[in-house]
Amino acid sequence: MSETCPREFVDLAIRLSDTARGIAGRYFRRSFAVETKSDESPVTVADREIEAAQREMIESAFPEHGISGEEYGDARLNAEFVWVLDPIDGTKAFLNGIPVFTNLVGLARGGDPILGIIDQPTLDERWLGAAGHGTTLNAAPARTSAVDDLAEITVHATTPEMFARPDLSERFARLAARTKYRRFGTDCYAYGLLASGHLHLVAEAEMKVQDYMPVVEVVRQAGGTISDWAGQPLGFASDGTVLASATPALHEKALAALAP
Repeated sequence: MSETCPREFVDLAIRLSDTARGIAGRYFRRSFAVETKSDESPVTVADREIEAAQREMIESAFPEHGISGEEYGDARLNAEFVWVLDPIDGTKAFLNGIPVFTNLVGLARGGDPILGIIDQPTLDERWLGAAGHGTTLNAAPARTSAVDDLAEITVHATTPEMFARPDLSERFARLAARTKYRRFGTDCYAYGLLASGHLHLVAEAEMKVQDYMPVVEVVRQAGGTISDWAGQPLGFASDGTVLASATPALHEKALAALAP
């Protein structure tokens, strides 16, 4: 991508992430109210407090920008720049005191991601990927691994439940059969680990826009490849399947295994 994400947007994204860290830290491993949304997923006071604060900050800094949030919906999606917010990705992990939950902040221009943050506050790990800036982990450059042998790696996903549909289950099973291991439970923390070269392949389905848009630039700017299961770029109209790979060669092998 030839475009460079403006520094003022990177700075705002960092402030948004800082705000999420502070709020999440007040609730993590403490007692608080939990509700169940219409899709049976949990939501906490922390989710809502984080997103409300972040939306206020965006409205104050760039009132012409759009926002797509996990908890409070969409505003001005036809704007040139649209922020994508998932205040706590991995709410079930958050509820159980497991430090793989993350705060996700993304920014798209014309529907294409140009910035993303994956922040794990408990472990003090923040991946930031922005067009023209590369990907960093805590300000140090992050790069994916050079692994391209499907038979020697582990495929990661959040939960087997995301492959409940028979077509998704069959396709994921074919991919898993060609890898050495499969592992569940990483939520979007996996995409940060992929960007730093610690793991090499993530395949997920039934993902929301707020789940995948913020991780795209973290992966791409670190040298990885990310798309849907058909190999198409991820955007607001994607079908919810996500494949992220350490190398283009590995990605092509995984796409072939996932082909319907």
